[in-house]
Parts: sequence; structure tokens; C-alpha cells
Amino acid sequence: MGEGAWLVGFLVVQRGLELAIAARNTARLRGRGAVEFGAGHYPVMVALHATWLVTLAWAGYDRPVDVCWLGAFLMLQAARVWVIASLGRRWTTRILVLPGAPPVSRGPYRWLRHPNYLVVALEIAVVPLALGLPWVALAFTLANAVMLAWRIRLENQVLAWAVGQRPLPGANVSATLAKG
Repeated sequence: MGEGAWLVGFLVVQRGLELAIAARNTARLRGRGAVEFGAGHYPVMVALHATWLVTLAWAGYDRPVDVCWLGAFLMLQAARVWVIASLGRRWTTRILVLPGAPPVSRGPYRWLRHPNYLVVALEIAVVPLALGLPWVALAFTLANAVMLAWRIRLENQVLAWAVGQRPLPGANVSATLAKG
């Protein structure tokens, strides 16, 4: 088994743990009356990330890992932990708004509106580069950019709506009450 297999294996385990945390937090938030937005694109996002992992496993399992890119990856993991810890029980992989709760403004959220997306976008590029797969980095960075452009635009509208800055355009179409 090559070095790449260890890196991809780590990612698979990490993503599994994150999905478990997200599921627990999602259930808790829904139980408190959270409203979900953009649920229709969620399967597309999951498919993109799953395809990225499968591509890394297929093309990179027997590849050596570049130490410099691995260092960048490890720094991103520290940032990931900081992001998740800053959101606490409100961290999830879905766009959920808890009515009456103010937006999180601690940790990296003091300076960036979407630090989690930044970490993920960088990781989607860095991991393939660590495995010497620039074509994977480019293809998935572009695909992720398209998805994030839509998701961030929606999330910004939702955040503005949540703090009462403006009505949510198309709320009757894109918003669904989250069911527990």
C-alpha cells in the first residue's frame, strides 16, 4: 500500500466522522426548530465530494506524498478543527438557520464569513497536488467553485434574512421547514 492510500484513508475516516457530527448537530438543530435552505443541491455536493475521494483513491493510492503539500494539508486540518469548534453544535454540512440565534462571530468567523468553504476549497486542491495529481486538483477545484458560487450566494441571502436585514428572495421555493 502506497503513501497515497494512507492519506486517502485518513480523509475517508475523517469525512465519516464529520458526517456523523453533522448528522448529530443537524438532528439537534432540527429539534430546536431550525429551517433548512438549499436542500435540493445537497445531494450534488455530496456526490462531488464522494467522486473526489473515489478519484483520489483510484489515481493516488500508490503515489508518494509530497512533504510540502502534506504540510499545507496539515495546516488546513488545524483550520478545519478551528472552524468546527467555533461553530460547535451549530456546525453541519447543510444550510440550517436557527430562528432567533445570532450568527456565529467567534474564531475565524470574526474575519471571514465562510471559513469552512475556504478550508474545503483549498483542501480539494492541496490533496491531489500532494499526490502529484494536478489534473484532479484543477477539475475538482473548478467543479467545487461552481457549486460554492451558488451555495455561498444562497447562504449570504439566508444570513441576511436571519438577522432581519432583508427578505429572502424566493423563500417559498427554496426554503423548507426542516423535519426532525
